[in-house]
Amino acid sequence: MKTLVVGVGGMTNGGKSTLAKSLHQLLPTSCLIAQDSYFKEDSVVPVDHNGFKQYDMLSALHMDTMMSDVHSWQRDPESFLRQRDLNPAETTPTDVYVLIVEGFLIFNHRPLNNLFDKRYFLEIPYDVCKRRRSSRVYTPPDPPGYFDGYVWPMYLKNRREMESMVSGLVILDGLQPKDELLDAVCKDVCQEIERQNKLNSSEGGDLCSGKDQSSG
Repeated sequence: MKTLVVGVGGMTNGGKSTLAKSLHQLLPTSCLIAQDSYFKEDSVVPVDHNGFKQYDMLSALHMDTMMSDVHSWQRDPESFLRQRDLNPAETTPTDVYVLIVEGFLIFNHRPLNNLFDKRYFLEIPYDVCKRRRSSRVYTPPDPPGYFDGYVWPMYLKNRREMESMVSGLVILDGLQPKDELLDAVCKDVCQEIERQNKLNSSEGGDLCSGKDQSSG
């Protein structure tokens, strides 16, 4: 069984969730795991000296649980999907199962980062990020001054840390049209899928198009 692990990261409101979900819809043998699903309860998240909740840290996330789910998928992608009442697509022996992991700190957690075959990071300018963030409703809501006093400084800190430990990262402009971003990433992922298929089999179906390669 062949697998491919794709990381879609980026800053808050940069478009990573939209891209990851769209990519998941295009790849029939894919599964999506979102880092936001692993936040700890608000009551246990500490506050900094300004009284701001420290959500933008790995310690605010159940990374052990997330890694357990990722490893479970790696062991048996088909069973992983069935256990979560997700119907896996019909596959052939040459198909490649794809795991899409999306989140704002996925590349900062070394054990997770080491699993990625492809890494994409969406970025947008400060003013756009702040405007988008202010237009969204969070639970709990952002307190006054939270973006400039905590969110943006932590993004810069986490970005520096990520760049010091990650290689093979493809930086994407989050201001590009969504369909163009999706097309570029999907093309890149599909090329990797085809490369894996060629290495392991001289014949079989094309995962991305759903067509038999022999049919042209």
